[in-house]
Amino acid sequence: MKFSKQDISNALETISIAGEGKNMVESGAVRNIVTFADEVIIDLVLSTPAMHIKKRAEEDIKKAIAEKVSKDAEVKVNIKVEAPSKKNPNLIKGKPIPGIQNIIAVASGKGGVGKSTVTANMAVTLSKMGFKVGVLDADIYGPSIPMMFDVYNEKPLSVQVDGKSKMKPIENYGVKVLSIGFFTKPNQAVIWRGPMAAKALNQLIFDAAWGELDFLLVDLPPGTGDIHLSIMQSLPITGSVVVSTPQNVALADARKGVAMFQQENIQVPVLGIIENMAYFTPAELPDNKYYIFGQEGAKNLAEDLDIPFLGEIPLVQGIREAGDVGRPAAMQTATPTEEAFEEVTKKVVEETVRRNETLPPTEAIKITTMAGCSAVKK
Repeated sequence: MKFSKQDISNALETISIAGEGKNMVESGAVRNIVTFADEVIIDLVLSTPAMHIKKRAEEDIKKAIAEKVSKDAEVKVNIKVEAPSKKNPNLIKGKPIPGIQNIIAVASGKGGVGKSTVTANMAVTLSKMGFKVGVLDADIYGPSIPMMFDVYNEKPLSVQVDGKSKMKPIENYGVKVLSIGFFTKPNQAVIWRGPMAAKALNQLIFDAAWGELDFLLVDLPPGTGDIHLSIMQSLPITGSVVVSTPQNVALADARKGVAMFQQENIQVPVLGIIENMAYFTPAELPDNKYYIFGQEGAKNLAEDLDIPFLGEIPLVQGIREAGDVGRPAAMQTATPTEEAFEEVTKKVVEETVRRNETLPPTEAIKITTMAGCSAVKK
């Protein structure tokens, strides 16, 4: 008795590979069907080498043909395993935090370069531009954002969202803020190992009622470590901004910060580098610029790394004073400081738009260790 290919195909359409929704024919697993008298040869391609999957597929095929075509059919199944083509590591479906359009990580290779100051002033500037903005203070061990927004003594309230209890971010100057600093005493040191810090961050991220935001700025701690990895595993970061000062010791660490985001198994787009404390202009000599820490160091680094240079922020006493009293300097109108932060922020927005137009959405990474790290042997 000779069977037609269509008879066999119809039988195979009634079964599927374990773990897949489509039937064997529709999924493309069945590559070829050959019939000779009472013999049927089927070439099958699987995406997994798991023995139990292969065995079950063969059993299901023989059973389907016996029930749907003929019990006398002699069935031979040739199984080949082909790894699926690697999906774009940056492609995801949807956003883990509904309503947030862009998540920008603000990082620095080392401490003391003014990363939190830049974050706070960028947030205020974005708000002045008409965007809905939030700031997540991810510097678990040294949170400074509450002080810079003059909300140091505030405590987030609990609100009900879709039947679930959520933290309501503290809002000031048109910016929503959450920080671990809201939950610790002023003189209390946060002495947590990595897993505890990561758990606290996840609560700040996913147990918060952020609402609709155009930008969520994530103020990362200095360096390249466990907190950074936890953030990038929890959130699909739209892009990153690296802050540096002009001197070589800061630029060396900024280079490492850029390299972290460009790591093969991370691949978070770097929107560019901001040079903070770029020059000093005395009030009595407004046309003079003194490059105390070196000239155009971050700009040259951006050119070397072939990433955008987002602009420079001058070394101004008023910026420090404004941060200390909780009123970001960018809120002052018609000042060189406001203009500097406005230019930098506009550049960040432009690069974000360009990034969204040319690249797919970023995926929250799924690695647990950094490539290239090795254990220290005793």
